[in-house]
Amino acid sequence: MENLAVFLDRDGTIIKDAGYLKRFSDIRLLPYTKKALELFAKMHYKIIVVTNQSGIARGYFSEEFVIKTHEIINKRCSNLIDAFYYCPHLPEDNCACRKPKTALIDQAIADFNIKKEGSYVIGDKESDIELGLNADIEPILVLTGEGKKYKSTTKASYIFKNLYEVALWIYQKVSMV
Repeated sequence: MENLAVFLDRDGTIIKDAGYLKRFSDIRLLPYTKKALELFAKMHYKIIVVTNQSGIARGYFSEEFVIKTHEIINKRCSNLIDAFYYCPHLPEDNCACRKPKTALIDQAIADFNIKKEGSYVIGDKESDIELGLNADIEPILVLTGEGKKYKSTTKASYIFKNLYEVALWIYQKVSMV
């Protein structure tokens, strides 16, 4: 059976964007993140975080730090997140996994048997929107994090104030079917 998914950016979408997060104590869930994830889970969406973490390649933090950060985030979110996929490379490395390229989403689709139609890519940066377009998955911009900066120029299909508003909108769509 194919699954639907929400592919979420991390910094600025589910947690406060702290630049290069270097301390666990700086992890701050954005308001309504947990409520949004609870609603996605209620609708049986796979919840998958896709994030660029070039701080690893820059030597700002280790891969183990990123993995532990994801464990902390998921614990604070009642373990509702099904998976975290991250790119550890520099932008100039021209790897296949750095957003807006699609290798991370392609891997998640294979791992979880995701159906693209009816799934969404949600983030606060235009690279998230481009990721959705490149992967042929509906992109949604949230105005948290850096989202307001892209509001007038985005190629996103939809724009919402925050992740919870997105979840409510999807819930209403699903409920009408």
